[in-house]
Amino acid sequence: MKNVLFAALLLLGFAGQTLAADPTNLELFRKVQNQVNGYAYFTIFDSVSASVDAGYVTLSGKVTMPFKASDIEKRVARIDGVTGVRNTIAVLPLSSFDDSLRRGIARAIYGQSSLSMYGVGANPSIHIIVDRGHVTLNGVVNNDMDRQIAGMAARSSLAFEVKNELKTNEEIKLEMEKL
Repeated sequence: MKNVLFAALLLLGFAGQTLAADPTNLELFRKVQNQVNGYAYFTIFDSVSASVDAGYVTLSGKVTMPFKASDIEKRVARIDGVTGVRNTIAVLPLSSFDDSLRRGIARAIYGQSSLSMYGVGANPSIHIIVDRGHVTLNGVVNNDMDRQIAGMAARSSLAFEVKNELKTNEEIKLEMEKL
């Protein structure tokens, strides 16, 4: 059996990009992607990744509420062709400090005129994950300048640490071409 792994962020407009070429797994991955992106409670403060291997789906990432992890798992398990689901999605701790950081950083990023376009649509492309005061930005932006602006906006907060894991469309394209 051919062992092919697909992995991609399922949290934004970039989610249509995958990192492999098996048509069956690719089709299943896109169905998983649609279920995650179509989940009504999936926000810019959640991040979910998935890998597909011969019908078996592994979910990972972080969400803000426990019901989100279980709901996403149930949605994915119902997809035709899914033979099993391993759910390793972590639930972020409840914290008023983290909630305040989330809101402040979202305002700082999406309030930038050059970044406001990333906040349009059902699944904005910049996600803000806050875990005990530590911030991770992930998603996809058009260029390195937008990545830098988003990082600076996040660093203007009271966060203990900011990791900028945003990727550009070009970086995603190059990663896909390597495969």
